[in-house]
Amino acid sequence: MEKIILTDCDGVLLNWEYAFCIWMEQHGHTQIENGNFEYNIAKRFSITEATGKQLVKQFNESAAMGFLPALRDSRYYVKRLHEEHGYVFHCITSMSLDSNAKKLRQMNLDKMFGPTAFPVLECLDTGADKDEALAPYKDSGLFWLEDKLENAVAGLDAGLTPILIEHGWNMNSTIQTV
Repeated sequence: MEKIILTDCDGVLLNWEYAFCIWMEQHGHTQIENGNFEYNIAKRFSITEATGKQLVKQFNESAAMGFLPALRDSRYYVKRLHEEHGYVFHCITSMSLDSNAKKLRQMNLDKMFGPTAFPVLECLDTGADKDEALAPYKDSGLFWLEDKLENAVAGLDAGLTPILIEHGWNMNSTIQTV
């Protein structure tokens, strides 16, 4: 049996937030004070919801997807789990359905973590929920690395073992189980 760890990408493996904020500044948008505690892009940059969604989609379909930096110590641990312990990672990311963006994302993952660590990359539409994508792994108990509480809960509901990666905007999140 293959050793598999399920993982989101942005905010777990790659530092999407940092790259997006730099990109927004380059496009004339300034983050509000303490914006790193705000998940909602519209609130974080004091723009409309529609504009926020459009800018996220535009960024996610840009060349930037091939050049996001690793998040914190993700390179060290992914490479160690893969090379020393034989784990592979199935990445499920709500980035874009654009095929070129997916190629750039795979290129970025291969560059950061090696060409064999991520044999599965499933790209969902921008902002999409992950319930259906997690369904094939139902009741497997696999680890599910995620930074968005709602998607971590979806993994819990699917019988996975979620691990919520802490950020300023989710550090006070709690999951209540019955």
